[in-house]
Amino acid sequence: MVSVCFYFQVHQPYRLRKDYSFFDIGLNHFYEDEEANREICNKVSQKCYLPTNNLMLELINRFKGKFKVSYSISGLALDQFEKFNPEVIQSFQQLAKTGNVEFINETYYHSLSFLYSRAEFKRQVSLHKKKIKELFGYNPKTFRNTELIYNNELGKFIEGMGFSTLLSEGADHILGWRSPNFLYQPKDCYKLNLMLKNYKLSDDIAFRFSNRGWEEYPLTADKYARWIHNISGNGELVNLFMDYETFGEHHWQDTGIFDFMRALPGEILKHSDFQFITPCEARKYYTPVARINVPYYISWADLERDLTAWIGNPMQDSATEMAYALEKKVLASRNPDLISVWRRLLASDHFYYMCTKWFSDGDVHKYFNPFNSPYDAYLVYMNVLNDLKISLDRNAPSKG
Repeated sequence: MVSVCFYFQVHQPYRLRKDYSFFDIGLNHFYEDEEANREICNKVSQKCYLPTNNLMLELINRFKGKFKVSYSISGLALDQFEKFNPEVIQSFQQLAKTGNVEFINETYYHSLSFLYSRAEFKRQVSLHKKKIKELFGYNPKTFRNTELIYNNELGKFIEGMGFSTLLSEGADHILGWRSPNFLYQPKDCYKLNLMLKNYKLSDDIAFRFSNRGWEEYPLTADKYARWIHNISGNGELVNLFMDYETFGEHHWQDTGIFDFMRALPGEILKHSDFQFITPCEARKYYTPVARINVPYYISWADLERDLTAWIGNPMQDSATEMAYALEKKVLASRNPDLISVWRRLLASDHFYYMCTKWFSDGDVHKYFNPFNSPYDAYLVYMNVLNDLKISLDRNAPSKG
């Protein structure tokens, strides 16, 4: 039996005001672009989240429980849904009631905190788990780190936190001759299972679906199902991981993306040896075939599948250094507003906007960058951090 696992990432950052300048420092403490955040959340909710959730519910009901999906919804996205689009929360709650949906744990603030502060990482994972339980009545057993960032050390740490399954990228330089289409176990772990993304099949939908220059265009459900079926005998598990915004936002409705998804489960299930599962169910059907050694960090991003989309250039390094240097002072303030503002500034998106990789994957970074340049993103971010530092100093308890 070959299993197909759909996992969707749902995330929206709090975007900063692009006009927050040096002259605002110490005077203006309103950092975020409320209008842009509301407008984007409204737009993506109407184009993607609501219609796609309705489609997933339709498929679960039509196939009487044989179709299953999983979601990792960042706390930042959940906060904005509650504020701007509560109907999106309600639609996810409808999906939760079917019993065919798994909710995956992550860092609440979609942060890179594992790289810089294990204590903050644990706090954010705990906050996210609590939020998922509160909204959906679900206790997550599966974890995915921000941007699918992973190495051996993370695997050991996550096993110690009691998770049963971890998701990451099926990077070629890690797998070597092995296939992502099997269940693995992290090096030095004995209970934790590792599920690796089949990035080619995932990206065929996420990135190439509406590309008229692609040699496989147009991608139809029966064609894609044949590619899935060809794995029979050469794999046990097909992990299709992608952004939820793939549906309706990255590929608009008129590309046929919804019709494709509506037809796909039926085409896959025509082969009796195939089924849909959620990540936490993988351990019921499969045993890890090997331990995977990942000594260096990997991620989903770019051809290199490393961390250079978020860290490594001088701007990114100075920004992350200053942001995490404020941790003790922020927590000592015991001011919920300042703590929340600081944590929202830890979102990986802010450092992604500072990326200067304008070669093989440059167009991707340009597309997702709301700033005119990475340098503008850096200046605004550092202006905001400096103002936050001033606010923290003013709120610090006197020693007298």
